[in-house]
Amino acid sequence: MDTVDVVVVGAGPAGCTIAGELARAGRSVVVLEKHDAMSPLSRAFGVHARTLEILDSRGLVDELLATGAVVSGLKLWDDTKLDMSVLPSPYPFLLSTPQTDVDTLLERYARDAGARILRGTTVTAVEQDDDGVRVHAAAPDGTATTWAASYAVGADGVHSVVRDAIGQKFHGRDLLRSIMLADVTLDDPPAGLINVDAGKDCFAFVAPFGDGWYRVVAWDRNDRSVDADPIDVAALRQVVVRAMGTDYGWRDVRWTSRFRCDERQVEKYRTGRVFLVGDAAHVHSPAGGQGMNTGIQDSMNLGWKLAAVLGGADDAVLDTYQAERHPVGKLVLRTSGGTIRMLLVQSWSAKKIRNIVVGAALRIPPVAARIAAMFSGIGIAYGHRRGENSLVGTRAPDLPLTTGRLLEALRDGGFLLVLEKNSPAVEFVGSVSRRVDDGPAMLVRPDGYVAWAGDSAAGEWAAVRTRWLGDPQSFSAMSGASSRVAMPPSLPSSVGPGRPPFGSSASA
Repeated sequence: MDTVDVVVVGAGPAGCTIAGELARAGRSVVVLEKHDAMSPLSRAFGVHARTLEILDSRGLVDELLATGAVVSGLKLWDDTKLDMSVLPSPYPFLLSTPQTDVDTLLERYARDAGARILRGTTVTAVEQDDDGVRVHAAAPDGTATTWAASYAVGADGVHSVVRDAIGQKFHGRDLLRSIMLADVTLDDPPAGLINVDAGKDCFAFVAPFGDGWYRVVAWDRNDRSVDADPIDVAALRQVVVRAMGTDYGWRDVRWTSRFRCDERQVEKYRTGRVFLVGDAAHVHSPAGGQGMNTGIQDSMNLGWKLAAVLGGADDAVLDTYQAERHPVGKLVLRTSGGTIRMLLVQSWSAKKIRNIVVGAALRIPPVAARIAAMFSGIGIAYGHRRGENSLVGTRAPDLPLTTGRLLEALRDGGFLLVLEKNSPAVEFVGSVSRRVDDGPAMLVRPDGYVAWAGDSAAGEWAAVRTRWLGDPQSFSAMSGASSRVAMPPSLPSSVGPGRPPFGSSASA
């Protein structure tokens, strides 16, 4: 029996993200993946601003930016536009790039950090007790293997073996069947934006990859094909014409696929010592392009917490994963589902009302900014205690610091104490930097969220750190940094665009 700190099942973006986070924190982690090689399928194609910020905080963003096209927003029905350029982020756009580029980047991140990724290994059972988890699997040659660990993470997608093994029901409904995908070249492509539109019984998306190829996503209400059925390219092209009014000079096709989507979410992201992330925990409409992004952000939230508890923090810290991320999954189901239903309204009167209401909302700058923040992930916030600074639980903006940018200062993977511009020095076990503007001090978690904000001289940040990590002198969950700080385990959570979604460098 092999023994590690954590077994991760599934080597997609969510699985490789959490494996990389654990390994760079000095924890032993193995990833068990049933497929022999990385999937050539590239269903997702949009990387949102919050995910790009996360990748920046690990020194990975520049490589990914070089693979795709920067898209400033979405052009919706009736010439309505959602403008991403208003985002208060270093990345005020959506990056359109094949998911295979994201997969490649994050798998290499995990391997370089020291995670073991075993392909061709099929998990057959998961057992747990008070002392740990045992994950049973079949190696590529059929040999039975067992991995013992303190914790296990199911990142194995919509048909999760881990989810079934721990008895979590995937509550929800079927949504759309037989969504068609294709990568094509276009002689007369739409300029600059991701184009989204619908006909009477169909919809289509067209997105640039920046290399002459475009991703087409299309659905026909009357198509009864199953996922395994081949795609008739001529029929797909006609669906695009019906939805968009043109085929944009459709020419070459290099790849096609089908998938179906549901709206489902488990009730509990944690079951004892086993956790679910990404599509194993939630699936939803492709509208908004939030699926892959939400999974990566799940893993960033959970990864440092597992490392902290393995290093001596209170086990209750792990309950905050459910408290913080389950509402996010619920929000994504609601917003993506609402978006796809608006896209598919059929009556003339309903379309007219939709066009007027949505168009008017997106022409009001504060409303448009809030909607963009919600879809991009910039607006996701977690709860804070009464009396705490309103910045607590929000995503830390990329402030200029005396040592560079805030996102750069997070690259050691630990917690960061940001002092005021003119405050006295303090003793802190971990990374410390200083603002160059006039904002308050902040204690920033490894996932880029604010754990505490206020007057550093009062020393309140020390108690917050202790609530998350226990005695900082005994904390050993990091390599290269000896402490991490985050929100107190007992905090309630609230998520949504109604909270202050971000702070400027002047106010944060």
